[in-house]
Amino acid sequence: MAGGKATPRQKMINLMYLIFIAMLALNMSKEVLAAFGLMNEKMETSNIKTTESNDAFLASLGTKASEDAAKYDKLYKDAQQIKSLSQGYFDYIQTLKTGMTAGLEDAKNYARMDNSDYLDQKFFQGDNLSEGGKEFMNNLNNYRDQVAAIVPAALKQSVIDRFQTGDKDGKVKAKDGMQDWINYHYEGYPLVASLAKLTALQSDIKVTEENALKAMLAGELSDQVSLKNFATSLFATKSAYYTGEKYDGKIIISKTDNSSTPVRAELTLDGRKLSEGKDYKIEAGGVKMLIGSGAAGDHEVAGKLFFKQDGEEIEVPVKNSFATISKPNAALIAADKMNVVYRGVANPMSISIPGIPNNKVSASATGLKRSNGSKYIMNPGKGRTVTITASGTLPDGQKVSSRSEFRIKDIPRPSGTIRGQAGAAKMSRSGLEKSTVGAILEDFDFDLNLRVSGFKFKVPGQPTVIVKGGKLDGRAKSALKRAKRGDAVQIFDVNAYITNNKSYKLKKVSPVVVEITN
Repeated sequence: MAGGKATPRQKMINLMYLIFIAMLALNMSKEVLAAFGLMNEKMETSNIKTTESNDAFLASLGTKASEDAAKYDKLYKDAQQIKSLSQGYFDYIQTLKTGMTAGLEDAKNYARMDNSDYLDQKFFQGDNLSEGGKEFMNNLNNYRDQVAAIVPAALKQSVIDRFQTGDKDGKVKAKDGMQDWINYHYEGYPLVASLAKLTALQSDIKVTEENALKAMLAGELSDQVSLKNFATSLFATKSAYYTGEKYDGKIIISKTDNSSTPVRAELTLDGRKLSEGKDYKIEAGGVKMLIGSGAAGDHEVAGKLFFKQDGEEIEVPVKNSFATISKPNAALIAADKMNVVYRGVANPMSISIPGIPNNKVSASATGLKRSNGSKYIMNPGKGRTVTITASGTLPDGQKVSSRSEFRIKDIPRPSGTIRGQAGAAKMSRSGLEKSTVGAILEDFDFDLNLRVSGFKFKVPGQPTVIVKGGKLDGRAKSALKRAKRGDAVQIFDVNAYITNNKSYKLKKVSPVVVEITN
C-alpha cells in the first residue's frame, strides 16, 4: 500500500484491509452511540427522582408557609416562581426530544440514531439560525436570567455559569477558531448525542431548582436546628397548685426527643440549689421536676442546662416561674386534642374549675356549646383568636371568673393520594386507569372524610386534562395511553371537600406524581 506497482493479489489484500478498518470503525461508532443512549436513560431516571424530591420539598414549604407566613411566605412564593419557570423550560425541551424520536420505530435502538437531520433542520437555515434555533436560544437565555434574579445571591453566579452560552457575542473556542455556541453544541451531532445533551440540560434545570430550594431555607433551618437558639419553657399538667401540693412540672425545650436530652443541669428554686435525683431527674427532652409546690405565691426555677453538640457542651439558660395558690380562683380550660381550635371542625373541649361542681360552672364564647357536664364543643368562626370565659361559684358563695384565649387555625393542607399513596407512587398504566384520586390529612388529630371533586391530569408531552370526580375520564385515559414506561404522570390542582361540611374551603391539595412502570 506504500507505493510501487502492486500485483492483483496485493491489490485484493489492500482492499480487504480497508474494508476491515471500515468495519472496525462502524462497530466502534455503534458502541459510542449506544453509550450515549444508556447515559441518556440514566439521566432521565435521575431527573424523575429529582422532580419527585423537589415536588415534595415544595409541598412541605407550602405547608410551612400556611402555618407561619411571616417566616415562609416570601420563600414559598419565590420557590413557586422558580418551579414555574423550571417546569416551563423543562417541558419545552421535552417537546424537542419527543419530536426527535417521533419517527423512530424503536426509541431504544441507539445504534441507529446516527442521523443529525432533525436538529440541523430545526435550528439552522444556511449560515443563520432558523426560527426554531432563535426560540431555543431565547428560552435558554430567558430561563437563566429570570432564575438568576430570584435565587439567593450565593447561587446567582452558579446559575449563570450552568446555563452559559459562550462569550458576550455567543461564541466559543473551537478547533477552527471561534464558533457560535449553538452550532458548536448541536450542529452535525448524531441524534442520540443531541438527545443526551438535551436531557443533560433538563438535569441542569432540576439541579438548579433543587439548589435554590435548599439555599432559600438554609438560613431558616440553621436557626431552627442550632441548640444555641433554643429556649426553655415550663410544662405542667395544670396551671395552678394548692399549698403543700407536689409540683410535677417539667422543664422542656422546643425539641422533645432523645437528641435534645441534657447531659447535666445546674438549677435553683428561689435561689436554693437543687439536687439531681432528689429535686429533679434528667430524661429525654428535658428535666423532670420533683420539688414541692411550696408556699402560696410565685416561684422561680433558674440555672442552666448543658447539651452536647459537635463534641462540645452548649449552655441553655433556664429562667421559668410557676404560681402556687391557696384556693381555686381561676378556671382550667384545655382543648382535649390540641392547644388550638380549628375552623371547620367541631372541637371537643373540657372546661372546669377545680373545687367547683360542673353544674355550678358556665362557659361562654362565640361558637361554644355545652354537650354534657364539663364537655363542650367549639365551632370557631372568623378571626384569628377566640376568648372563652368560664365562671363559677365557690362553696362559700364567692364568684370566680377566668378568660382564656385560643388561636384559631385553618385545617392543614391536605395531601393528594392515588390508591391511598401520597406524594409519589409507581404503578402500571392499567392500575392508574382504575385508581381513585383522593385526599387525606396526614397526622391530623381529627378524622375528616374528604372527597375529591376534580383534578388536573398531565402526561409528559400531552396537554393537561381537567377531570371531574375522583377517577380518570375518557380524555385522561386517552392521554395516559401515550405515556411511556418511566414517565412521571402528574395529578395536581386537586379539588377536595369535607363531606359533612361542604361550605368550608380547604387549602390547596398537594400534588401526586405517578411513575408508569410498563
